[in-house]
Amino acid sequence: MSFSTHVLDTSKGLAVAGVPVRLETPAGTHEGVTDDDGRWRLDAPLRAGRHRLVLQTAFASDFFPEVGVVFVVADDRHHHVPLLLSPFGYSTYRGS
Repeated sequence: MSFSTHVLDTSKGLAVAGVPVRLETPAGTHEGVTDDDGRWRLDAPLRAGRHRLVLQTAFASDFFPEVGVVFVVADDRHHHVPLLLSPFGYSTYRGS
């Protein structure tokens, strides 16, 4: 299983580069930053179980300086968890 995320600032209509990302998994913690297109991909296999994605979002919102998303991996598909962020709200979903 593989994992990726994508951070989009909906107030500007742009992807956000340089966002610190932390993925907490049953096997350990992985950290990185989003690339120039606002994307980050885990370079290691993702095991089944409960995971927590934490994105440092102070660049766009004093109200939401950090966003945490807890999700469960139960199958072998690629897991993509994007974040759509504005100063006073955010949304996420299971992408493909």
